[in-house]
Amino acid sequence: MAPVGTRCLGCALFAAALSGVSAFVVPTASQLQEVRALGRRHHDGRSHQPTQQQQRRTGRWSAAGVVMMGRRAAKIAKVKGREDAKRGKAFARIGKKIIMAVKAGGPNEDTNKQLADTIKEAKHNSVPKDNIARAIKRAVDGSQGDFKEVIYEAYGHGGTGMVVTALTDNVNRAIADVKAVWKKQGLKQAAQGSVLFQFEKRGRVEVQGEVDEEQVIEAAIESGVDDVEVVEGDHEGTSWILTSPKDLMTLTGALSEAGITGETGLALIPSGLADVDDEAMELNLAAVEALLELEDVDTVDHNMA
Repeated sequence: MAPVGTRCLGCALFAAALSGVSAFVVPTASQLQEVRALGRRHHDGRSHQPTQQQQRRTGRWSAAGVVMMGRRAAKIAKVKGREDAKRGKAFARIGKKIIMAVKAGGPNEDTNKQLADTIKEAKHNSVPKDNIARAIKRAVDGSQGDFKEVIYEAYGHGGTGMVVTALTDNVNRAIADVKAVWKKQGLKQAAQGSVLFQFEKRGRVEVQGEVDEEQVIEAAIESGVDDVEVVEGDHEGTSWILTSPKDLMTLTGALSEAGITGETGLALIPSGLADVDDEAMELNLAAVEALLELEDVDTVDHNMA
């Protein structure tokens, strides 16, 4: 994945490459001191390009453009950059998750860890308190049916893989709506698991602008999180901080204390990209946009290059 930042290739990350410390497996305190020292020695104003051997030692970091680069970022921004619609989807998704948590374990945060974690996620995503309270009330008074997470897989134009995730109280309606869009947009349904295996579920904090990789690493170390990545976001001017799903809320809290905040949630990150031409990209983006307009659909992940 391409690292964010050009400051000596992101000082800590470049230094980590030179020292043999994995850029995305958080170093120990002693290793971090070595990283800082190397960063200072190599930050001499010149452009330092890592050798092939150094790139191999950094693991995921050396995988070019796994998240977002170039024309892909510019074009996908047309869909992803509609912040109001995106925020509304995030609020709706978290509201559904709150209802699911309450129905599973009751409305008390102190005794329902799933609910407590979901409310933390809601707060990190700036969901209004009234929205949280209404979701809890709907779950308690029985006015809302049970939500279920369902995943649909498809092949897009140019061999692209797509994963559609929906939290729905009507599975039959959801799949009918999704299939209707697939047919209209020229997508083909994929066998269960045939696309999903190409993605990895990660905890994600989406931040506006670039972030200081060394500051992220320090926050991770202090919070006991040993798995963190910093990559380019899915549209221009954003960064993604990725971690394991189980460590997401811990890392989010540590980042917040360090002054780094952003939208928080789980994401499917592609392990590789399908290189498609401009025509296929435009057709796929139209399909993504149409899918996101469906009431039940919460996210659409793909692996377009």
